[in-house]
Amino acid sequence: MILARCEPWTALSRLHRQLDAASTANVAWVPAVDVHEEQDRFVVRADLPGVEQKDIEITAEDGVLTIRGERRSERRENGHGYERIERTSGSFLRRFTLPETAQADAIKAKHVNGVLEVSIPKQPKVEPRKINIEAN
Repeated sequence: MILARCEPWTALSRLHRQLDAASTANVAWVPAVDVHEEQDRFVVRADLPGVEQKDIEITAEDGVLTIRGERRSERRENGHGYERIERTSGSFLRRFTLPETAQADAIKAKHVNGVLEVSIPKQPKVEPRKINIEAN
């Protein structure tokens, strides 16, 4: 018997990356992001080392959460000697479709130690209401 590992989110993740790439032609880099669901909220965590809070903009519009910003490059003079630069600077952009249960007007964000955490509360679940039938 052969066991196959099923990862249904792989195709969706690939589609997200392709859409991000198509809509981010002027973007220098793409931060790594984790998204998970909790009982009362959705959480988006983005690794943004070296990005200052003032350089991050978060918007929620038409069911889309957008995180954009810029990591500024360090200015230094190196007129002589070896130099290797691997850290990318410049603008970044990530977009996520918000689920229908997201409460967009109550989204909160915090930025601690280079990690941005966006908390998206879920709307309170509306329980079905039983309607009494009146007799004539």
